[in-house]
Amino acid sequence: MGRRYYLHPYGRWNIPLFVCMDGFIFAQNCGMDLQDHMKESLVITSFKKALANRKPQEKMVIHSDRGGQYASKKFRKLIDKRRLTQSMSDADNPYDNAHMESYFSRFKAELMEGGAFDNAEDSRTEIFEFIEMYYNPKRLHSSLGYLSPNNFELNQTAA
Repeated sequence: MGRRYYLHPYGRWNIPLFVCMDGFIFAQNCGMDLQDHMKESLVITSFKKALANRKPQEKMVIHSDRGGQYASKKFRKLIDKRRLTQSMSDADNPYDNAHMESYFSRFKAELMEGGAFDNAEDSRTEIFEFIEMYYNPKRLHSSLGYLSPNNFELNQTAA
C-alpha cells in the first residue's frame, strides 16, 4: 500500500512523505522517502525500498491513492517489470486505503503531538527513528494480537 502525506516541518511549507506498507502485516512500514518535491521519484524511491525489504511475489497487488505519481509511466513500468498488479482507491474515498489512513492518523498523534519539526533534517531523523526504532519493532497493535509489526511477522514466518 502506498500513500503520500504532507508534513509541515516548520510551519512554512509542505514536505511530502511517501510510505509503502505491507498490507498483510497491517502496520509494517516497508519503504519511505521524504523530499522537498512531489516528483514521481519520491514514490519510486520508497517503492524500491519496499521491494528490497519485502521481495513481493508476482501478481501481488500494489494499492495506492490516485496521485499522479502512482499513475506515472515510470512507476507503472516498475510495477509491470515486477509482474505486480496495480490497484487505486476510488476518487475521494479514503476508506479504500483505510490501513494507510489509520497509519497516518497514529503517525500524527504519536510523532507530531509536540508540533512541527524545527528543520528538514530533524524531520528526517525523527521520522526514521519513529518508524524503525518504535513503530515497527515496539508499537503494539490490537489487530495483531497485541504484537508489534516485527514480532507479528516473526510469528507468521515461524508458523
